Amino acid sequence: MITSVHNKCIKETVALLAKKKERDRRGLFVVEGGKMFGEAPTEQITRVYLAQSAEKEMYAQYGDKLSGLSCEMVADEVFARMSDTVTPQGILCLVRQQHYNIEEILQNHNEKQMLFIILEEIQDPGNLGTIFRTAEAAGVDCVIMSSRTADIYNPKTIRSTMGAVYRVPFLYVENLSSIIKMLQEQGISVYAAHLGAQNFYDAYDYQKSTAFLIGNEANGLREETADCADALVGIPMEGKVESLNAAVASSILLYEAYRQRRNG
Repeated sequence: MITSVHNKCIKETVALLAKKKERDRRGLFVVEGGKMFGEAPTEQITRVYLAQSAEKEMYAQYGDKLSGLSCEMVADEVFARMSDTVTPQGILCLVRQQHYNIEEILQNHNEKQMLFIILEEIQDPGNLGTIFRTAEAAGVDCVIMSSRTADIYNPKTIRSTMGAVYRVPFLYVENLSSIIKMLQEQGISVYAAHLGAQNFYDAYDYQKSTAFLIGNEANGLREETADCADALVGIPMEGKVESLNAAVASSILLYEAYRQRRNG
């Protein structure tokens, strides 16, 4: 059992929680809590840490999964130091990062009408995680993010995805304009959420392959990015509200596409 915060494994885990650079260098991220452990693909888990007081409970719930994994017991006070949550649940694991490419994702385009959401410089980890969760629920095929968007492997983002991070393909790109052009060349229509839109979002047909562009929480889309879209779409608002939260706007647009496709 690990009883010291100075243990090498503990230090490495704390570094993974705190530093994107370390996560990228090692190709790993940290998952906390029973639900997120339970949903994590077993083949991607490299190590599990269990708090001493939670051992019996975790084996009772996840014994079959734990039996095939490398597990370390950790003293409660040490586990509390390595945890990123206020109330640790007693289980934490290291998971290999996923890597996707747009060419593989687009191979499905001949078989189905695809749905994408493209994010430019979303900064809040909670927003990003919520968008992923909604994306899975609405049937999104891929989340595409600018390189300056928050890190999907940030612990707060991971928690906010509620497991969607394991199942929704995603990629970061340096040049959104190039990826938008690639989608359009594949016959995918691109709509930008924009305050300057002439029409509201429900004026368009999203039953064919569609991508939505969502911009930064404070500044929206850069004009050069918005100019790449096939059309700008607005969301009606009353009162003195100037804009909606990025995750809320994403949900409205994705569920309009979902509604249209279900209703045919």
